[in-house]
Amino acid sequence: VNLVESGGGLVQAGASLRLSCTASGRAFRSYGMAWFRQAPGKEREFVAGINWDGQRTDYLDSVKGRFTISRDNANYTVSLQMNNLQPEDAAVYYCAAGLPADADYVERNASKYDYWGQGTQVTVSS
Repeated sequence: VNLVESGGGLVQAGASLRLSCTASGRAFRSYGMAWFRQAPGKEREFVAGINWDGQRTDYLDSVKGRFTISRDNANYTVSLQMNNLQPEDAAVYYCAAGLPADADYVERNASKYDYWGQGTQVTVSS
């Protein structure tokens, strides 16, 4: 599975961005998907995840109510709608795919994800 992210950019605090991740291969439909982020000098952290059929989602506490993850299995994409962005949201955002096929839970552990995109930069000015 090859993953390509898009949609990052520079915005002011309070603005919105929508990140997209396009996957290659039919296997995408069976994988759990997630967004992680990594800011300079910090460890990579889980932001949001969604299981294979979209019935399960999970979010980092600090983004709950502001970020929404969704997926379109017909078009091999997963998206992250980010509203009311804050300077602390600034980071490189990575799309990841993994977990056993057809899992009904969301994994927060990055080591459980087998495939990663190259990342897209999100910068938020105050």
